[in-house]
Amino acid sequence: MSHWDERYAQAGYWYGEAPNDFLRAVAGRLAPGADVLSIGEGEGRNGVYLATLGHRVTGVDASALGLAKAQALAVARGVVIDVVEASLETFDLGVDRWDGIVSIWCHLPTALRRDVHARVVRALKPGGLVMLEAYRPEQLEYGTGGPSDPSMLYRLDDLRRDFTGLDIVHGVEIVREVHEGVGHHGLSAVVQLVARKPAPG
Repeated sequence: MSHWDERYAQAGYWYGEAPNDFLRAVAGRLAPGADVLSIGEGEGRNGVYLATLGHRVTGVDASALGLAKAQALAVARGVVIDVVEASLETFDLGVDRWDGIVSIWCHLPTALRRDVHARVVRALKPGGLVMLEAYRPEQLEYGTGGPSDPSMLYRLDDLRRDFTGLDIVHGVEIVREVHEGVGHHGLSAVVQLVARKPAPG
């Protein structure tokens, strides 16, 4: 059983059932009825929230147990989301496919992060948005959530390079309170990004 399956096998929702605060704040930027991909979707709280707003949501995650919980949460909320059990190393994001791609606490090793983010750029439709929140290396001083490996923590400059070709709508490094289940709880050093794929011409 993987680390994530072990975590999601526990009773309840490790990161809670409410959506990420940052996602809730920026979701209004999506056009009505958008096709949205959520990478590292886990137990479904973010994808289900977007579905309650009327978006068509696909959540991808490597944990079958997490995605089963995501489906259960969708049923409880009276919405439908598609889920795909897959590794981001091999998952085909498509080309010009999505109106929005959401990455909330989806921390990846450096080489894979660069590869996935490059594929995110290609996978967005013109006008499409990437919406991302992640922990920064300074988060290790707070110890309130996130990876313990500093190479899996992100800086805004890294993300600007990763998403070359997109227009940065919002990009900040801040310290804020994060309270999400038992997994994230307390003052946290985060990076937030919203970027848009420009239309041709």
